[in-house]
Amino acid sequence: MDFINQSITDLKQFGKDKHQEYISASPFPSIVIDNFFNEEMLSKVANEFPDLSKLADVKTYDNHNEKKLEAKGERHFSETGRLLAHFLNSQPVLQFLQELTGIKETLLPDPYFVGGGYHEIKPGGLLKVHADFNKHEMTFLDRRINLLVYLNKDWEESYGGNFELWDKDMTRAYKKVLPIFNRIAIFSTTDFSFHGHPDALSCPPDRSRKSLALYYYTNGRPKSELNPKAHATLFVDRAGVKGDTEKEPLTFRDVVVDFVPPILLRTVKKMIR
Repeated sequence: MDFINQSITDLKQFGKDKHQEYISASPFPSIVIDNFFNEEMLSKVANEFPDLSKLADVKTYDNHNEKKLEAKGERHFSETGRLLAHFLNSQPVLQFLQELTGIKETLLPDPYFVGGGYHEIKPGGLLKVHADFNKHEMTFLDRRINLLVYLNKDWEESYGGNFELWDKDMTRAYKKVLPIFNRIAIFSTTDFSFHGHPDALSCPPDRSRKSLALYYYTNGRPKSELNPKAHATLFVDRAGVKGDTEKEPLTFRDVVVDFVPPILLRTVKKMIR
């Protein structure tokens, strides 16, 4: 099965060609690419995308900061969706991302799709501006790249759902990306790569915002990006928006991560398994 648009004859070279555009993007390294995938293949993924609200074993977020649905792992992937997700975790794509981003450490995929996989936002849903969790909860590897695949055909501007990239001071969105079909967004994840879909979705009741999310990791990261503390999603207020976000409640996992060394956490997890 052909996954990539035939106009991209050499995926690794394509990454090299786009490298300068990626690293020079504001407010942080990122890129948006249209028509990246074979349209027929991606149409199958979109057409087979399930209504996550009607399925078991789906994580539902319904609070001030986020109202969305997230499939756990690949259980609910369609056959074509599974093939695509596995391809996006394969050597050719990892090499493309390595060339695109210029990351020196070896990139590793996440076969568990922790926090990734199928995402769906219904009318009224949102995801406030945030920086992502920085460590994989099972491997403790460093999260470095997000790759988002949008699956929304005939998506109108009035529906909203823009993916927004914000500066460190949260004064403005440098980029607003409409989540249209066969558009991908790739960006480097750090403690200051603030992004989100902060305004409530206004699409018709029979529509939803669908995407496939892939995250990539390394064992270690540059000193300039180091944060000794593993953290969950960090929500931040947009400048001038009163009560934009709410402080997330402290969880048992947060407390444990604060006080238990990573090597001991790994040992405990092995014992539990």
